[in-house]
Amino acid sequence: MKFDQSGVDALMEITARPELVFVRGEGSWLEDHTGKRYLDLVQGWAVTCLGHCPPALVEAITEQAKLLINPSPAFYNQPSMDLAKRIVGASCFDRVFFANSGAEANEGAIKLARKWGRVKRNGAYKIITFEHGFHGRTLATMSASGKPGWDTLYAPQVEGFPKARLNDLDSVKALIDDQTVAVMLEPVQGEAGVLPASKEFMGALRELATQHGLLLIVDEVQTGMGRTGKMFAYQHSDITPDIMTLAKGIGGGVPLAALCAREEVCVFEHGDQGGTYNGNPLMTAAGIAVFDTINAPGFLDSVNERAQQLSTGLLALSSKWGMKGERGLGMLRALMMDRADGAAIVEAARNRSPEGMLLNAPRTDVLRFMPALNISADEIDLALAWLDDIIAQVRA
Repeated sequence: MKFDQSGVDALMEITARPELVFVRGEGSWLEDHTGKRYLDLVQGWAVTCLGHCPPALVEAITEQAKLLINPSPAFYNQPSMDLAKRIVGASCFDRVFFANSGAEANEGAIKLARKWGRVKRNGAYKIITFEHGFHGRTLATMSASGKPGWDTLYAPQVEGFPKARLNDLDSVKALIDDQTVAVMLEPVQGEAGVLPASKEFMGALRELATQHGLLLIVDEVQTGMGRTGKMFAYQHSDITPDIMTLAKGIGGGVPLAALCAREEVCVFEHGDQGGTYNGNPLMTAAGIAVFDTINAPGFLDSVNERAQQLSTGLLALSSKWGMKGERGLGMLRALMMDRADGAAIVEAARNRSPEGMLLNAPRTDVLRFMPALNISADEIDLALAWLDDIIAQVRA
């Protein structure tokens, strides 16, 4: 198959892409238009959590497509109710609203918090977020994010998102005033280079929010659905958030997200929230297949075993090459390098022959790893061996 430049020219230019077209995938492997295979440690930025085209997901989508795809969100459908019950049963939340992307779920969380502030806190609307945080690409979620440069990209920003520093409780306290309604954070800041909020900080943040009558919102778009070794990352800290958002892994590769909240926070009135595709049976049937796979006995035990294997291997590479260690939770990990050659390593890994490897560098000196949750031990060993060779090649 030839590379079709005319097809490229028809697409809006939004990012630099290599001249390859992926045509099929299975498990931890992708294949491009030339037949070259790639070991995928990115998985669509933690989206295809069960690998590419897992049989359970393919079957669920196929069977549901024969029955009903979208009757409109004005009516109940069985898969959406069944998936909502599963999420509620596995978490501390009482209600679920399904959306299509992480940004949309986070936008919903912002709206719900502000509506709650109007109903319960005399119109309070400010949501404290964090430097280097990432919550999406809508105008509101970009304003909530703490990514450098985003404060001027589509100025003026949506007002009301003061920024604290992760793992610095005093920086949060300093921002609280009578207009504050919530604190919103990622339990692990992925785009910032895999920076976990400490268990102590999460616990103190919950206490602080309760003390001031504020909502605690956890953005688990990247960390939810088994990614950190528990079904949801907040469970590592033994806390009860008020609102949680999910996306990426919840659909295993299809557009699905969720806004979850405790009953007393659910103040939306009819007409406040909606969306044409929200909770459609095709996507929620896929979500059920993903949830049931992750929730099966022993699955998360295996995730934690593979996570430990990956962590140990990255530490060994760090020691060998004089790097700065590794960090993360579960299958969301980062190798902290001693120099800014992340992009070069990513490119060399992709160009490796006869088989390539897909890596991600969210910062110039950080490599991020988001493999399929069911990646095999042999595939992790292979990835580590290849990475060692690639570092040697780049630094020769």
